[in-house]
Amino acid sequence: MEKRYNDSQVKAIGHFNGPCLTLAGPGSGKTAVITERTKNLITKYHVDPSNILVITFTKAAALEMKTRFLSLMGNGSYPVTFGTFHAVYFSILKHAYNYNANNIVREEQKYALMRELVQKHRLEYEDETEFVSSILGEISMVKNTGVSIEHYYSTNCAENIFRRIYGEYHEYLHQHKLIDFDDMLVYTYELFRERKDILSAWQRKFQYILIDEFQDINKIQFDIVKMLAAPEDNLFVVGDDDQSIYRFRGARPELMLHFKDDYPEAEQILLDTNYRSQKEIVEASLRLIGCNKERFQKKIVANQEAGEPVEYAVFKSQREEIAKIIWDIQTHMDRGGKYEDFAILFRTNTQPQMLMEKLLEYNIPFRMKDNVPNLYEHWIAKDIIAYMKIAMGSRYRKDFLKIMNRPKRYISRDSLDEETVAFDVWEWFYEDKPWVAERIQRLEYDIKMLSTMSPYAAINYIRRGIGYDEFCVEYADYRRMNVDDLYEVLEELQNSAKGFDTYQDWFEHIEHYTAELEKIYKQQNQNPESVALATLHSSKGLEYDNVYIIDVNEGIMPYKKAVLDNEVEEERRMFYVGMTRAKKKLHLYSIEQLKHKNTDISRFIRESQKK
Repeated sequence: MEKRYNDSQVKAIGHFNGPCLTLAGPGSGKTAVITERTKNLITKYHVDPSNILVITFTKAAALEMKTRFLSLMGNGSYPVTFGTFHAVYFSILKHAYNYNANNIVREEQKYALMRELVQKHRLEYEDETEFVSSILGEISMVKNTGVSIEHYYSTNCAENIFRRIYGEYHEYLHQHKLIDFDDMLVYTYELFRERKDILSAWQRKFQYILIDEFQDINKIQFDIVKMLAAPEDNLFVVGDDDQSIYRFRGARPELMLHFKDDYPEAEQILLDTNYRSQKEIVEASLRLIGCNKERFQKKIVANQEAGEPVEYAVFKSQREEIAKIIWDIQTHMDRGGKYEDFAILFRTNTQPQMLMEKLLEYNIPFRMKDNVPNLYEHWIAKDIIAYMKIAMGSRYRKDFLKIMNRPKRYISRDSLDEETVAFDVWEWFYEDKPWVAERIQRLEYDIKMLSTMSPYAAINYIRRGIGYDEFCVEYADYRRMNVDDLYEVLEELQNSAKGFDTYQDWFEHIEHYTAELEKIYKQQNQNPESVALATLHSSKGLEYDNVYIIDVNEGIMPYKKAVLDNEVEEERRMFYVGMTRAKKKLHLYSIEQLKHKNTDISRFIRESQKK
């Protein structure tokens, strides 16, 4: 073992009794340490395999861990429990309450129920799927953090409405003997607190507990683990506080930072060698993350010798930035390289719109780790397109319904009772309300104006001449969201419309792009010979020879919504995760202008550079 593992790995693998916190930096071999230690407990210390519990955060990680462990053991039968928190806690509830798979609410059931509740409370929204997801996300957050519903401030609707929806959702599940994934944690916690006999039985069952990715744990998960590990406290946790990037899901990196407050006698081990990245990448990433204050200080060394320096570049625009990446990929391919050597990372999944369009244009195959939304299917895009269709001569009722009150014109749906619309008939409907009729006349004038414009000029006119931007301000205020998020969609649309002379040309481009995107979604993961596209969040745990992080600018990295110190530190951790995906070459690209506005280079660039 000494030859295959370094000193700190040997120390972690050899740990036997009592609590242990193992800090595992990127590429430090933590999976090997967890599986080898599990083997060691059985072969060296003669622990019964059925008394060992290994917890991971994803099913895929649990399966990989189990496969590697069985391979180490020579593929015999060893009843070690490998599973996610939810899988382990559900098996506990199965024994206590005779639950089975039918008691778990299905995703589609959950969404259908929430759609009903949202409609019942007559909440206004534009994108139903996005709104329902947001409400369900908030319910999950309340359960995972253990915060009282009375003290929770909803970001989607008024507090009293959110509390009612929360109560009705919970009541429905209760009446139908259903639980969701978050209930698995809440119910296990309550079960262990109320039934010491049941807790004691599970403590005897799981005498040795190992947890992977401990930095992602939330409060209720850790509270259950602490109960389960007692009284022996044979708790072996592995993680990297510098890679904790899921606070929005309830993860609390401070639980790892204060592990020794809960377990003062815990052994602390640092896996200090990065086997993945070249020296320059390791050193640049350490300079960056060293700017965070709330962290364990670590000295990480690269196993690999010096390679190519990190490439820092600033481009005038996104178009130039993308052109350089495409040139790099094509040059690499001309020299006999592979598409899968490349990954392009970004902060949000709305960023890569132009990038994807250009990759399609140059026939460069790509795969997406996230389902990147199609800009042209956003409700704002549908509004803009409806205005343009009317300007092209469409008189379909469905197009007018989309835009008649954007901005507010106080026009009723009842005024459109025919499948097609005639402006003179429409005005006549409001003869007793001349102020509404005037607005219809103004709309008719605006439509005539739009009929003479290019797509780019039209979007500008819809926003500022017709008043769509004001509508966005009112909508954002009602939905408690930042209006900049809506302006961003409009600016992306303007960016896309640039260079098209007619609406028809732009619509054909949209149609082609949408069809190609659907093809890519269908082939997801079927074509590994492609460039990887991923958000910083979803790149975690992956590695590539060449990594490009694009648009490294203030307002994007760190994200504009990160204001408090702990939010900026989380953004820095996210950037650190992105940097440490690179094995051979790291490219950090910034731009001077974003959506026609000057933009500052991110502080993260400066922080990662040699002083």
